[in-house]
Amino acid sequence: MTTGKNTKGYETPNHPYQGERIAEESGLLGRYGLKNKEELWRAQSELRSIRREARRLIGEAQGDVEKAEVAGSEFLTRLRRYGILGENDKISDVLSLDETDILERRLQTVVYRNGLASTPQQARQFITHGHITVDGARAKAPSRKIEAGEEALVQYDERSPLADDLHPARAEAQE
Repeated sequence: MTTGKNTKGYETPNHPYQGERIAEESGLLGRYGLKNKEELWRAQSELRSIRREARRLIGEAQGDVEKAEVAGSEFLTRLRRYGILGENDKISDVLSLDETDILERRLQTVVYRNGLASTPQQARQFITHGHITVDGARAKAPSRKIEAGEEALVQYDERSPLADDLHPARAEAQE
């Protein structure tokens, strides 16, 4: 057996058979068009590390929020750039985030919310098949985090058949 660094990038639930949690996860999977629970667990792990960093900064500042914001200015700037935090949110607001705040920043969700696809699942398919670009560059990862400024730059690839307004798949998405 090898002893090395855990490279999974997410943690599984401690109690795998809790009906309420399973039902909640299934709802999120459908709502965001996730392929499997692993993608949800990755978002939850990312949220845990964000909260952990906020708690560390607040703790080092001994509860002084202003001091913690100065110390964690790069951290807060990154969260604001990705649209996870609003411009006027404080470091203490990081502790009230939930996994939907992370899931809303995925390319798959942005494509769906912008009306480029009629369902989150269709958005995932368009991305994996190479029909979507971000700032002119083809994006093939539905899990890619989209910065708030990039949201308007998400569009159909000009070489894609979906770029034609009369394409049957687009007619569904525009309704």
